[in-house]
Amino acid sequence: MRVFLDTNVLVSAVATRGLCADLFRYVLVERELLVGEVVLVELERVLVERIKVPQQTMAEIERLLRDQQVVRRPDRHLNLGLRDPDDEWIVASAAAAKADALVTGDADILDEKDRIPLAVFSPRQFWLHVRR
Repeated sequence: MRVFLDTNVLVSAVATRGLCADLFRYVLVERELLVGEVVLVELERVLVERIKVPQQTMAEIERLLRDQQVVRRPDRHLNLGLRDPDDEWIVASAAAAKADALVTGDADILDEKDRIPLAVFSPRQFWLHVRR
């Protein structure tokens, strides 16, 4: 299963203990992790500017993620009409990567999952889905 993790899931996985950290480890070991360039840019901004992660730690995180399949930013998004234009690029990246699942904590994406051309899960939903 090819799994695309949204920025908010990766931030939680790196910055806290709990479900997202467990899910991240699980995907790294048991599934195929897909990472979007748009996610990497946003992840660095959030971790360095908001959470104050040291630059050396950020470089190690980025190295780990770049060892996975990295999806370049698509030429265009899917025009789904999502409220946040950045979300359009997240979904477009996951679709371009032919992900089997997009895991996100973003309520705007989760609310529109019926319009998105791939399976969309919250972290808890995905965890329950793969652990049954």
